Amino acid sequence: SYRAALFLPVFCLAAAPFAAAEPTALDSWHQWRGPYNTGVAVGGAPTEFSGERNVKWRVPIPGKGHSTPVVWGDVIYLTTAAAKDSPRPAAREGAGGPGAAGKRGKRGGAARGGAGGALVETDFLVMALDKNTGKVVWRKTAVTATPHEGYHRRYGSFASNSPVTDGETLIANFGSRGVYAYDLAGNLQWSKDLGKLQMRLQFGEGVAPVLHDDYLIIQNDHEGQSYIVVLDKNDGKEIWRAEREERSSWTQPVVVDYGGRKQLVTSSTRIRSYDLATGEIIWEAGGLGGNAIPAVVNVDNEMVIAMTGWRDANLLAVKLGGKGDLTDNSEFIAWSNQRGNSYSASPVLHEGILYFVTDRGMVSAFDAKTGEMFYNQQRLPQSYTFKASPVAADGKLYLASEEGDVIVLELGKTYEAPAVNAMGGETFISSPFIVGGELFLRSEDELFCIASD
Repeated sequence: SYRAALFLPVFCLAAAPFAAAEPTALDSWHQWRGPYNTGVAVGGAPTEFSGERNVKWRVPIPGKGHSTPVVWGDVIYLTTAAAKDSPRPAAREGAGGPGAAGKRGKRGGAARGGAGGALVETDFLVMALDKNTGKVVWRKTAVTATPHEGYHRRYGSFASNSPVTDGETLIANFGSRGVYAYDLAGNLQWSKDLGKLQMRLQFGEGVAPVLHDDYLIIQNDHEGQSYIVVLDKNDGKEIWRAEREERSSWTQPVVVDYGGRKQLVTSSTRIRSYDLATGEIIWEAGGLGGNAIPAVVNVDNEMVIAMTGWRDANLLAVKLGGKGDLTDNSEFIAWSNQRGNSYSASPVLHEGILYFVTDRGMVSAFDAKTGEMFYNQQRLPQSYTFKASPVAADGKLYLASEEGDVIVLELGKTYEAPAVNAMGGETFISSPFIVGGELFLRSEDELFCIASD
């Protein structure tokens, strides 16, 4: 998994003849998967850059966090976690898991498996940065706490849940350390403790919360009693909660509007659709594998797509309009796929084509509604590994690799040789985001703004 809100400072240098336009969701990146929740940006972004070329600014980020920042107007919001003392390894050092074997990549590094994280007193931080300069606008400590368990040594962090904003409220979800709501000036509005999660093999937490109207949606599938809870974003009061027979998963749910009824669609080993207002289950379908991570995709409020890429990998495209158990119902299961599915990265949906990439760097493109294969498991020019989700802008698909290269592909039905941009040994677990013609990349300890010449 792998997922801000914003305060817009006002500087009055001289009388201006026109008032600045208020930022909107479409000219920001207010949630983990972008303005449309499809991984697609408004406008374009640079296609040629490096760790030195076309870098408008780069700033260090304290602590460690793999959450993807969000943007509203001219402010970037992000979360991170900074240990106050020397790190002490988490329990079960050396525990493996999916994707744990092997080395870091072509630039070397530590092995991937095992529980990591400093089980010491830690500051859980929410930060706002000026989008134009990278300077800190404000910084708040949401809570100081000692984590009860660690995270995946290579891919986890104590701040992997991406924040979300609607231009009024900024939600920072630190999972077992609580949920915090701020206004865009950094003033705490409310907080809520939802209890501690017990994640499989201490892989760590990291599901992006969803904001829709006044509904704040949080999915917590873990080794204890899993559940999805819907809170009032204005005061944190619980609207409804539904227990789930699921183990650990990291999938972001999605809200769809079908026939005037808003449905909340979740994924794990089963896809489930809940009435957003009441929590009533409308339909469900089984058939997905374990360790679900990629976000659910809404295809034009006509169908949803969910996938898993670990054991018993499967992709299910389910037409909306059904009720009850739709497993193996050919009237509503439009298509499925078991080859080349993404394990970690969430798909991109652009002009009816679904793009996804495996952890080992094979890219696929399918017709989202019919399942027609345009290309499948296409290998990139070099061997890459991916945890960051791809994003798209102005006909290009951007893939930020663990090895530090950002690969840029052409969108469309035909695979074309990509451009490769080397960022100088950085590692990208956090997903890229694109706002106002600029590309932003969060590495393990820095945030980059990439702009054209």
